Amino acid sequence: MSPRERLTLFDTTLRDGQQTQGVQFSTPEKIEIAKMLDQLGVDYIEGGWPGANPTDSEFFSNAPKTKATMTAFGMTKRAGRSAENDDVLAAVLNANTTAVCLVGKTHDFHVQTALGITLEENLENIEKSFQHIIAQSREALFDAEHFFDGYKSNPDYAVSCIHAAFNAGALVVLCDTNGGTLPAEITEIVGKVIASGIPGDRLGIHTHNDTDNAVAGSLAAVDAGARHIQGTLNGLGERCGNANLTSLIPTLLLKEPYKSRYAIGVKAENLHLLTLASRKLDDILNRVPNKHAPYVGASAFAHKAGLHASAILKDPTTYEHIDPAVVGNSRIIPMSNQAGQSNLRQRLAEMGFKDIDTNALPRILDVIKQREDEGYSYDTAQASFELLARRELGQLPQFFEVKRYKVTVERRKNKYNKMISLSEAVVVVKVGKDKMLSVSESMDETGSDRGPVNALSKALAKDLGPYSALIDDMRLVDFKVRITQGGTEAVTRVIIDSADSKGRRWSTVGVSPNIVDASFEALLDAINWKLVQEGAHVS
Repeated sequence: MSPRERLTLFDTTLRDGQQTQGVQFSTPEKIEIAKMLDQLGVDYIEGGWPGANPTDSEFFSNAPKTKATMTAFGMTKRAGRSAENDDVLAAVLNANTTAVCLVGKTHDFHVQTALGITLEENLENIEKSFQHIIAQSREALFDAEHFFDGYKSNPDYAVSCIHAAFNAGALVVLCDTNGGTLPAEITEIVGKVIASGIPGDRLGIHTHNDTDNAVAGSLAAVDAGARHIQGTLNGLGERCGNANLTSLIPTLLLKEPYKSRYAIGVKAENLHLLTLASRKLDDILNRVPNKHAPYVGASAFAHKAGLHASAILKDPTTYEHIDPAVVGNSRIIPMSNQAGQSNLRQRLAEMGFKDIDTNALPRILDVIKQREDEGYSYDTAQASFELLARRELGQLPQFFEVKRYKVTVERRKNKYNKMISLSEAVVVVKVGKDKMLSVSESMDETGSDRGPVNALSKALAKDLGPYSALIDDMRLVDFKVRITQGGTEAVTRVIIDSADSKGRRWSTVGVSPNIVDASFEALLDAINWKLVQEGAHVS
């Protein structure tokens, strides 16, 4: 058996990913993400553009030690000055990284219109910049911006640009900057680039997702001979994002012909870290994870139809292309009014119930259907379903009892004469024989009101006796409201997503004509589910 060819993975989450609308990393967050990427096993980590902003400069001053090659990003020298005297290029080199990645123009339209220089001047900028980097004993990579559009416009000039970088010693990365090149075009053009004299092991691909083809385009480049792939975790990036390494990594490791033909830095034994890494990034960004993301999404291995669940019981490969545990994910059998006994039996087995009273199955299904008629939805609130099933099976401990609660929302002027809102919650609970009264405001550290649900959550968590420590790492990460009926009989459904330090995420549901009451019901389910998972004992 011939040895597998090596593909290198270049992660640009900390640079390209930061161009995502609404995303802004702090330096500590960049350091945390870099460590996470290194643990996963990528080959290169592009930390940002030193000198372009204070955060990136600070990151390189405090960059963690990584097995991955830390890379600084910048641009080729400007026309009219030498590479040695270009202060922007100097700032990139002064980051003292092992590798340097420079972006440069390869599309004649951009050279003449955006840069306003001659085509010859641009070629010189590329050549002299990389000669300077190589003279500094750095590894050099050239992000050939707009290469595919440039090739289609003026192939001779686009190819001359990448040869200028290659001849100076750089690894050439072909960029589909506008994301409009389809996989078949990428295959054809990459093949022609290799035929021009740039070998595949010195050639990379950098795609954007504007046609939802970034992953397919990256694989097409590999099929054509490229051996270096750039992308971001969770597909972060400007506009529609970059090639998603969260999808590419398991595809390269698990799918043929890539599995047998190529080796990557991410080891098979580390692949189970993928889902946790994906969700941790979303957590850092305070973003709700995409439930339908391939491989790592909460719904990636969800089987709602009764027919599917019945087949899954016999053999999971009937409706699953991989074992979800391989990527750190898990199978979900959602419960809804479409559920059959196969779904229910499988779901109860996953909860740990081995000897199930078959007479209880139709009873649980009836309760689910009745409650969904009232507005509940267990399709997306799996934790609430688990509590319902445990309750019907007599397997749900009563950890505490809420005797009463009250929420007030006050609108008033502060000392700066600015109108603000302030929510306050009072909760009385009984734990064992002890009654506890807790009061909490929803004001955060910035002085902003986080609302009545936040106040209720803080009041509940403040004093649950022996259970407080078990829910200390629990936090609310999303809150969704839907009106299920119209008019004067409107019913509010609230879905709360919670998470903890172990990487677990769970959803709970509450229904009431009163939005605060519905929220409180979902909140109580979230806490009770967490206590069940922690193995709490009744006081």
